[in-house]
Amino acid sequence: MRNCIRTDARSVPMVVPYAGGILSGQGMMVGAFFGVAASDAAQNASVECETRGEFELTKEPSLAISQGARVFWDNTNRRITTTATGNFQVGLCTVAALAADATVRVMLARVPASGA
Repeated sequence: MRNCIRTDARSVPMVVPYAGGILSGQGMMVGAFFGVAASDAAQNASVECETRGEFELTKEPSLAISQGARVFWDNTNRRITTTATGNFQVGLCTVAALAADATVRVMLARVPASGA
């Protein structure tokens, strides 16, 4: 097909919107598009981001998250939360996280939905 760009869109290039850039393994959001950076990149640089799969991501401090809970991206603080309002759904928690844990395992959804 002449119009096929890629058949497995697991990763796509995204332009880093954050001052100070991004580190490999950190989540990032561009519009309503969420991905996990495959490498370090400076602000305004293009970086390949995984849009599917399971990742360990920084979570809101002191927040316990149960397995199977819907999780959302807090783009202001660049972390996972369970608060839907003002945030974007990015997937489901795959392994329960304790309040003392700094990270949570997340299975990414294909398309984030606005939390409301």
